[in-house]
Amino acid sequence: MSAGPEPAPLLTVVDAVVIPVADGAPDWYRGWLRVGADGRITGTGPGDPPPLPPGTPPGEVLDAAGAMVAPGFVSAHSHLFTSGLRGIAAGSTLYPWLTSMMEVFSRASPEDLYWSTLHGSLDFLANGITSAYDFLQSRVVWQYDPGTAAARAAAVHPLAYTTRQMDGAADAGLRTVTAIRLDDEHGAEADVLDTFAAMVGAAREHQARGPGLGASVMGAVQWASRPRSAELEAQVMAEHGITNQAHFVETAQGVEAQRAKFTWYDDAGALGPSFVFGHFVHPTDRMLERAAETGCAMSWQPTSNGRLASGIADVARYRAAGMRVGMGLDDQSCTDTSDPFGNMRFGMYALRALHHDAAVLLPREVLRMHTLGSAEAIGVDDRVGSLEVGKAADFVVVDHRAPSTGPVWDVVATYVMACGLRNLRQVWSGGRLVSEDGRCTSPLAEQADAELHARIGAVARAAGLRLPLAPAPA
Repeated sequence: MSAGPEPAPLLTVVDAVVIPVADGAPDWYRGWLRVGADGRITGTGPGDPPPLPPGTPPGEVLDAAGAMVAPGFVSAHSHLFTSGLRGIAAGSTLYPWLTSMMEVFSRASPEDLYWSTLHGSLDFLANGITSAYDFLQSRVVWQYDPGTAAARAAAVHPLAYTTRQMDGAADAGLRTVTAIRLDDEHGAEADVLDTFAAMVGAAREHQARGPGLGASVMGAVQWASRPRSAELEAQVMAEHGITNQAHFVETAQGVEAQRAKFTWYDDAGALGPSFVFGHFVHPTDRMLERAAETGCAMSWQPTSNGRLASGIADVARYRAAGMRVGMGLDDQSCTDTSDPFGNMRFGMYALRALHHDAAVLLPREVLRMHTLGSAEAIGVDDRVGSLEVGKAADFVVVDHRAPSTGPVWDVVATYVMACGLRNLRQVWSGGRLVSEDGRCTSPLAEQADAELHARIGAVARAAGLRLPLAPAPA
């Protein structure tokens, strides 16, 4: 007795210039990609796809017509809740800029944070970013001293302030690693640990029902006043089996005060393959050596480092030391345009200028950093970051001919150096179309924009700030 036809594929992509960014695979090939009903890649290769067994429904077919198909970008360091504050503090370095932001978020509600995060997540998807490591805005809103980076609590919000941010990313359909701050210097230690455990549980619930990629610790020793903070972070990493990404030696101000806390993490036993240094612009040689030998990774945010005058991270030096390097888009309020193509180019060209060496970072290397390399850094490369069988079918369709970039001498170089958001035709997540020609297909997209304008405007007015430009009528 026949078992019947095989399940129909969800999607088959044909006639694509596939850039798989998979180790051991060619840089590119003219070929196909097939996606199963679970949204994972079931096959890919040059030429035409193999025929399906007789009687198998073909599913949807996407004819790329010679356009480039590459993995969705992975942002290894992001703050999605900041989507309503682009252009804020346009001439400030890190801590004055943070102060401007926190004047708003100290007065914001859980629902304000939901819509801000939803808007930020849809913005990422519209620009080809399908996975992100997302630092939640903590329920404790901190203000920072520019000289010492010491923190003080400006406001304390209910737990929903954080969990509604998780809801926003999930409702948008963005895959996220959810980074949670301990806030151990506010409240009794046992209460802090219980609250953290509850938030890790919430992040795992989102992972079970949607596109979540798990939980992580938002490393905050940079702003801590005592080594106990590092010990607690190491403790929850072990207890919950999660990673940690810490903002560290990010800004050019107060560098020695920042560097002095490196040993807190080392002494606590936190360093290792599950630890990521975010920014890491100003490490000493010994810090770099120790980070590399313990297996730590690093997340590079070249656009925000430039916008905030933080400095140029010498990524060539870190890679030579043996560190894994990913790339992030950081805050939408300090990268302003969530543009992964621009982020790659800004970083690659800055590094070439720093070293006076045009070969110090090549297009295929920086593309890997913003896809598979970012996924590796944040511990999700088994699921996303490249076009390989078994991974999520998250990909972008980029047409180098519209507008035309001219003759293609090198496929990957054209993709990285000549293409951009203007060439981005479609974004697919799990084999489903999520954005086309810069507009998200989500039914929440229009409402998210309206809610963001109304809510951020109301909070800004409550803070004594004024938004000078109201949105034009649709």
